[in-house]
Amino acid sequence: MKDHSIQPTNQEKVMRENDFIVSKTDLKGRITYGNEIFIEYSGYSEGELIGAQHNIIRHPEMPRGVFKFLWDTIATGNEVFAYVKNMSKDGSFYWVFANVTPDFDSNGQIAGYLSVRRAPKRSAIQVIDGLYAQMLAAEQKAGPRDACNASLGLLVGVLKEKGLSYEELIHAI
Repeated sequence: MKDHSIQPTNQEKVMRENDFIVSKTDLKGRITYGNEIFIEYSGYSEGELIGAQHNIIRHPEMPRGVFKFLWDTIATGNEVFAYVKNMSKDGSFYWVFANVTPDFDSNGQIAGYLSVRRAPKRSAIQVIDGLYAQMLAAEQKAGPRDACNASLGLLVGVLKEKGLSYEELIHAI
């Protein structure tokens, strides 16, 4: 369960270039596996992570619309790439470039999800941080009930304005 008493700090943990954070979840987003690098950056013990919702590391500056887009995409059986700002147990944060894919069982049904994260390009963080701030502002203006639709609408508008698909934007920055 996410501990809402943890307060974000301005302390950043920068991922090492050769590190990969790996985690697996069940269909409901509960963590079933996390590698040592995931444990290190999250600041939680393996026991605290296994069985917890993956949003235990969700930073409050991440727009809900990003996660709605991510979950909607992987639920259809497609992979998604995203820049994500995570929060450690001590309130520090770390940016990742995530690749989230469905994990299929022997019958071809989605059985869970696999996420592999690596160090993001610093130049991309500057771009995406600004976009996420706009999305978060749209969510706050819309209120909790309409937050996801408001930030997704903003994202779709930005993509349309730039003439890019989501994947093209993510890989271009």
